[in-house]
Amino acid sequence: MMKSIPFLMMIFLLISSSVLIGCKDNTNDESETPATADETSNDAASNRGQAFIDDDSATPNALRLAMDSEDHTTLVAAVEAAGVENSLVNVGPLTVFAPTNAAFDKLPDGTVEDLLKPENKSKLAYILKNHVAPSNYPIDMLEKNIEKGRTLYMASGENVDVSKEGDDIIVGGAKIIGTVKVSNGWVHVVEDVILPKE
Repeated sequence: MMKSIPFLMMIFLLISSSVLIGCKDNTNDESETPATADETSNDAASNRGQAFIDDDSATPNALRLAMDSEDHTTLVAAVEAAGVENSLVNVGPLTVFAPTNAAFDKLPDGTVEDLLKPENKSKLAYILKNHVAPSNYPIDMLEKNIEKGRTLYMASGENVDVSKEGDDIIVGGAKIIGTVKVSNGWVHVVEDVILPKE
């Protein structure tokens, strides 16, 4: 009887260890599968750029705001044709002066169509960057710049004038007709395209 107790204990230990090893293997398998799936989805998202990452936050970024606006379909088409989507969704802060469809319609006939051609991609990108200031410019900051006689430095490398006519703020010759706070800065809707000087 005494000899059978160590034998039974040995069997019990063997069974226990095999169960523990089995559980450990299952745990590893389960934890590795979601990680691999996450890595795959992150790789896919990074290949397409941050502009295409779904953002369910209450406040949209500058690009998402434009994409959701019926008045900015020409701007969105231009941004996509120029391949500058990611610059409008970076963490900022940035200020976008967003021309409406009507603003693009004011350009000479055929201008927009010509700019959307693949061979004019760099020219279009330069024009669009002339609508982005890599800084935070809510209305009160724009007014302070006007008071101090400062220009705004744009992502194109150019400086644009800021002035006030009555209650209207004019940036690069374009009047601001609306302002929206976005997750990565500010969007000021303008009624004209801000063409670069060069």
